[in-house]
Amino acid sequence: MHQMSSEMQSCIDECLRCYQTCLGMASNHCLPAGGKHVEPGHFRLMMACAEMCRTSAHFMLIGTPEHKHTCRACAEVCEACARSCEQVGDMDDCVRQCRACAESCRKMAA
Repeated sequence: MHQMSSEMQSCIDECLRCYQTCLGMASNHCLPAGGKHVEPGHFRLMMACAEMCRTSAHFMLIGTPEHKHTCRACAEVCEACARSCEQVGDMDDCVRQCRACAESCRKMAA
């Protein structure tokens, strides 16, 4: 297995937490809440964020240098998701985790 920096391991952990948070909130909070929580643009963004986080973690885990590209995209999607969740309201866990992941991914993309 390739050597992984503590910064990369931290980013993988943030990505996987964000994946879990977005997917879990979408499925177990937004769907039951309905209304603005399931508006197509917001819900699709949550699904995209979860998948982008999973993909970024995967790229780092397999040790490809292209992880910088996925991390850059992940940071952008996470920021957009955080803004959307903030606008919808009652989604503080998702906002917090998306912002933490975005920050970590920005560092990995640099």
